[in-house]
Amino acid sequence: QVQLVESGGGSVQAGGSLTLACVVSGFRTSSTSMGWFRQAPGKKREGVALLSDGRHTYYADSVKGRFTISQDIADNTVNLQMSRLNPEDTAMYYCAADVRSITTAKANYWGQGTQVTVSS
Repeated sequence: QVQLVESGGGSVQAGGSLTLACVVSGFRTSSTSMGWFRQAPGKKREGVALLSDGRHTYYADSVKGRFTISQDIADNTVNLQMSRLNPEDTAMYYCAADVRSITTAKANYWGQGTQVTVSS
């Protein structure tokens, strides 16, 4: 059974950092494309970062240089390190596997989400 469980969300002040983790069961993270998405209230879900083939990365322009996606093969986990957070980063963050399109937020498996709130 495929399961993705996110953790690490919380409330931080602008300029702060958070690291999100996505623990995956049912398959190896290195065997498929893994991504992080976010959705703010009233907005569409948007792709934030993608890790494909275990080494190729993609970042949305809005987070480039501030966010880093990585995987821990031993723990079968995909992480999202976020730094220099700003209020515009406030959203529910979702982990996804077998990503079909990072730009249109299509994936075959999704986690339940973890909330990130950044205050000014």
